[in-house]
Amino acid sequence: MKKITTYVLLVAAFVLAVGFIVAKNNKKQEGFLPLKARTGTLAQSKEYSLTKSKADALFAQIKKNPADTKSKLGLAALYIQEGRITSDHVYYDVAAMQLANDVLKTDSNNFEALVFKGTLYLSQHHFADGLAIAQHVQRVNPYNAFVYGMLVDANVELGNYDEAVKNSDKMVSVRPDIRSYSRISYLREIYGDNAGAIDAMKMAVSAGYPGEEGTEWARVHLGQLYESNGDLLAAKMHYTIALQNRPDYAYAYAGLARIARSEKNYAQAISYDLKADSLVVDYAFKDELTDLYALNGETDKSQETAKKVVAQLAKDAQSGVNDASIGHYADRELAYAYLKVNEPDKALDHALMEYNRRPDNIDVNETLAWVYYNKGDYANAQKYIKVALKTNSKNPVLLCHAGLIYIKGGDVAKGKELINTALQSNPNISVQLKTEAQKAVQAIS
Repeated sequence: MKKITTYVLLVAAFVLAVGFIVAKNNKKQEGFLPLKARTGTLAQSKEYSLTKSKADALFAQIKKNPADTKSKLGLAALYIQEGRITSDHVYYDVAAMQLANDVLKTDSNNFEALVFKGTLYLSQHHFADGLAIAQHVQRVNPYNAFVYGMLVDANVELGNYDEAVKNSDKMVSVRPDIRSYSRISYLREIYGDNAGAIDAMKMAVSAGYPGEEGTEWARVHLGQLYESNGDLLAAKMHYTIALQNRPDYAYAYAGLARIARSEKNYAQAISYDLKADSLVVDYAFKDELTDLYALNGETDKSQETAKKVVAQLAKDAQSGVNDASIGHYADRELAYAYLKVNEPDKALDHALMEYNRRPDNIDVNETLAWVYYNKGDYANAQKYIKVALKTNSKNPVLLCHAGLIYIKGGDVAKGKELINTALQSNPNISVQLKTEAQKAVQAIS
């Protein structure tokens, strides 16, 4: 599982801030999309029962008074939160956007509706649209910390990192809390200050209430930071605490799966990821399972799962083609997925689509560089990896990719230095990448 980007934390925090915990019933009412029934253990929680009850009450209010803006925004808040809990953003982002747009038809400057719309654009990876709305609402209300969080997230995803830092500073000065601390952590990580990133994420966790989804998200991300620094005991501790505080939290199971993988306990790792995959809709769990099945000698299952990842992401990406105003862009993820099924030409197509949307983002440049590397085009790979390294990020996957690219491109010394820097703390990255990087260094030593 790659980073869970900070705009997603922003969603849950704002929903809590405006005080809505909502849901809906199983029939389409008043022209708005219905709540989808949860499955598995998520359907058995007390939280879900409360959500359905609140949704019924909101729909009753809307039916009684179709002009009830407050109830529509409450239902939109529910859908945003439900999308976060289930990870079914493709469905719930559309449902929430319908409600936000309905409010904006009669009140074009409604602050909450605009914030919801901008948040939904970010969730669907429409980052330029999200930035435009964030800039607009910032002019409407320049003293709202949440708005600066939107500006941070949009600018990060578009590669405007200096602007993101300015907005992060403004955000924390207005309201130092879990939302602002988590953004500081993410920006420190981007700029290569991993120790500072850990410190800020600790502050984020401490600022949250144990068991709330946003708090446990921050705790899981703290565990990932420890993984990147090779401290697997600390990482495992935080994943375990997250599960204790929020039972059946899918991303905590995924973290424990990575720890089990590092211990070469592949059967246990597979079990954890299967559990996570049964709880929420997120391609990342199947992506991890693709590698785990291969490591466990289950080649057929690995290939089958890789194809499922491609199919799932392609469906998401098609929604962006079908509806450019809300459909989910998933081209960067698809590029990596196509590499795993040995279709580098399709990988390049999608990597270029993502690059054309946000050419300054370091992760997008890393993706494009890695696709070119896999196609044997080392000159282009070097061109884009240089941009990916511009913030001095110490992300070990990035540095391994960069090192391999530089070695193949002829700059052996720089490549070796990058790989040694990446692996010096023995980070918990994929076995395949770590092995490839180590072999490359040994071959030139």
